[in-house]
Amino acid sequence: MILRKSLVAAALATAIITAPIAAALTSPAAFAEQQQAKGTVYILATGGTIAGAAKSATQTTGYKAGALGVQTLIDAVPRMKDYAKIEGEQIANIGSQDMTTDIWLKLAKRINELLKRDDVTGVVITHGTDTLEETAYFLNLVVKSDKPVVMVGAMRPATAISADGPMNLLDAVRVATDPESKGRGVLVALNDTINAARANTKTNTASLQTFSSPEVGAVGMITGGKVRYYRQVEREHTTKTPFDVSKLDKLPRVDIIYTHVSDDGVMADAAVAAGAKGIVSAGSGMGSIHKDTYPALEKAIAKGVVVVRSNRTGSGFVDAAQQWKDCVTADNLNPQKARILLQLALTQTSDPKKIQEMFDKY
Repeated sequence: MILRKSLVAAALATAIITAPIAAALTSPAAFAEQQQAKGTVYILATGGTIAGAAKSATQTTGYKAGALGVQTLIDAVPRMKDYAKIEGEQIANIGSQDMTTDIWLKLAKRINELLKRDDVTGVVITHGTDTLEETAYFLNLVVKSDKPVVMVGAMRPATAISADGPMNLLDAVRVATDPESKGRGVLVALNDTINAARANTKTNTASLQTFSSPEVGAVGMITGGKVRYYRQVEREHTTKTPFDVSKLDKLPRVDIIYTHVSDDGVMADAAVAAGAKGIVSAGSGMGSIHKDTYPALEKAIAKGVVVVRSNRTGSGFVDAAQQWKDCVTADNLNPQKARILLQLALTQTSDPKKIQEMFDKY
């Protein structure tokens, strides 16, 4: 009952406060013609906090992620229809800590299918924030269209007082329908900020302003309902990558090894034994590897496993000056994103030199 009242109240408040004045002043025939001229934005829902529900309106932790369906999210934000025809599909309904590559592949294939349609302006994906950055970067590498693809989530469940999800969702649709969003790769729109998929990361467990791009900054903002861009995305993406997932039903196994004091080769050995085709070392400092871990990585490389050196610091570069053996250096990709690029690279080649070229480009 609390959930239903909260959602109804939110929907009514949105409708009353933001109902388009233009529609009221336009004849029914003219308004219908305007609606017909709009493109379609597909909202593909995967669950997460934005679709979460708690027992009380003040509960912002310990809620159930993915409790609500996509149509409930759409109905709560009627103002989205000012910008496009809104259609929704439920791809999954999970907390994003449980995201899988199977869902990634399903999502990517559906996005590419939808964006081939002339009437589709863009796609918005609702997603939990835990792994949102990983899904965004994966899609940034495999979507084959210049049309906008926008990731959106929330830090408070839909039942919370001042839930951030409805405004974030409205802003995501604004971004998806803005002509300036084309050709920028996958974008992430939360809390009035637009970040590019490659640079974007979650930086706080609970703060509304958690997503940022530590190395290069945001690409734009949404202020007063207007989308404003301030820089381009330089690294190649989407239509300019060689990665085609249309016929893939799985990705190669790649594991992340997180370094620490008294580290050794146990985890690297375990990854190889489990069938890993690649290992990402989340090294200390500029990708440093503990001396007792080197022998295990050397054995892995000898068996054809590709090793990428990243870092655990949260920002900064691991560059060619830190080259060791036939390791690939991750540039400024964090370990979780380095893993994604390595997974996709391994569908093309296992040559470390060619994979290094990909890390330098994408």
